Amino acid sequence: MEFGLATFGDVHPGVSPEQRMRNLLEEIELADELGLDVFAIGEHHREDYLVSAPAVVLGAAAVRTQRIRLSSAVTVLSSDDPVRVFQQFATVDLLSGGRAEIMAGRGSFTESFPLFGFDLADYDALYAEKLDLLLQLRDQVEVTWSGRLRAPLDHAPIHPRPVQHPLPVWVAVGGAPASVERAGTLGLPLTIAIIGGQPERFAPLIRLYREAGAAAGHDPANLKVAINTHTFVAPTLSDAHQAFARPYLEMMNRIGAERGWPPAGVREYQELASPRGALTIGSPEQVAENILFHHRLFGHDRYLGHMSLGAVEHRDVLRSMELFGTQVVPLVRAELAREVTTSGRPPA
Repeated sequence: MEFGLATFGDVHPGVSPEQRMRNLLEEIELADELGLDVFAIGEHHREDYLVSAPAVVLGAAAVRTQRIRLSSAVTVLSSDDPVRVFQQFATVDLLSGGRAEIMAGRGSFTESFPLFGFDLADYDALYAEKLDLLLQLRDQVEVTWSGRLRAPLDHAPIHPRPVQHPLPVWVAVGGAPASVERAGTLGLPLTIAIIGGQPERFAPLIRLYREAGAAAGHDPANLKVAINTHTFVAPTLSDAHQAFARPYLEMMNRIGAERGWPPAGVREYQELASPRGALTIGSPEQVAENILFHHRLFGHDRYLGHMSLGAVEHRDVLRSMELFGTQVVPLVRAELAREVTTSGRPPA
C-alpha cells in the first residue's frame, strides 16, 4: 500500500498567504524526505484556501523534491479546460522526472463555475464531457474531438508530452454511486474521501467500482483504490485532540454554516474521533490500527492523510507528519506483511 498526504492549503487569520505558501512547500519537502509516496494539493477559489492553481505549486515542489509523486486533490475539471490541464500537468511531469498525477473531480465547492462562466445546471455533463476529452489528450498526440459544451478539436497537436505514458489520471469522488461506477467503467483508479459517518458505509461503493470495472472488461489489478481521511498523529491521543480538535471543529462549522449543516460540538467530534469514526487520529499505534481497519474493509492500494487543515499550527502538522512517516507507516507495512505471510495472499 502507498502512503501519502493531502491538503487544501487552508489560510487563516495570523498566517499570510505568502507564509502559508512557504509552509506548504516545507510540508511537501518533509514528506519527500520521510519517504512518503505521494503529496496531493486541492484546488479552490475561495479566500480561506490558498491554492487556485495546483499545477503551479506542484511545479515548484517538483524541483525541490526527489521521489515523491505530486498530485492535485482535486483538479476541478468541470470548470477548467482539459487541454490546459493536460499541458500543465505534462509540464509538472517533465519538471519532476515523471512524478505527476491528476486527480480529477467535480469539486465540492461551486465558486469556480460562475468565475469561469459555466452553468451549474451542466454540473455533471461538464465533468463527463471534459473527462472524456482529457483521456483522449493523454492517449493521443493529435486529437480530433467534439462535444456539446466545449469547442471541437480537429487534428490538434497537443504538447508538451509528459514523461509518463499514460499520465496517471485518478477519479476523485465524495460518495456519489454514479461517479464511482463511471470510474470503474472507464478503468480509472478511484479516490474516495471519507470525511463523515462510519467508514463501513463506503464499502458498497468500492464493491460497485470493482464490479463496474470487471463488467467493462478491465483487469482487476488495474482498478486501484485510494481513500482519504482527516488524519492527525501525536505522541498520545490527548496530545492529538489538543492540537487538532478546536481547529477542526472551527473549519467544519464554517463550511457547515454555508451548507446548512447543524453545528458540531464536543459530542460530534468524539463520535468522529472514535475508533470507528471518520477521523484517523491518535498516537502512532492508534492511527496505524485505524488505517489497518480501513484496509480490512476496503483492500485499498493507497492511503492519503489530510493533516494540514484549518488553523492547526504548522509546527504541529510537521510533527504529525514525522510521526506518520517514521512510526505509523512502518507499523502498517509490518502488519500487512505479516498478514500476507499468514494468509498466503499477495501483498496489497
